[in-house]
Amino acid sequence: MIQVSEAASEKITEILANDEARNSFFRIGVNEGGCSGLSYTLTVDEQVTEEDILLNKGEFSILVHADSVPYIKGLLIDYEERGMTGGFTLNNPNARASCGCGASFRMENYRGEAKKCD
Repeated sequence: MIQVSEAASEKITEILANDEARNSFFRIGVNEGGCSGLSYTLTVDEQVTEEDILLNKGEFSILVHADSVPYIKGLLIDYEERGMTGGFTLNNPNARASCGCGASFRMENYRGEAKKCD
């Protein structure tokens, strides 16, 4: 469902290791908003709900709320260092348009009906 590059896996593992909670997950979701209509959420979370899908990626696990799955199925997460900055990049095969910074996207048939699903 979601692919994670080696660079992103290393960064996620580092982030979770530095989190004070020992049973943390990397949560990926989608909310309405951003300049293209939908925006990604990437957070550290300790809470697993009944609506969550748990994806085991070896050294860490990813949580995805079931409502987000249609928007991010096939997502590739990468991490790039650029000079003094760095960040996650998200390559979403479902996106038909995205903003310049890559934080928001639009799907072909999206009409503003996305639920908050972070």
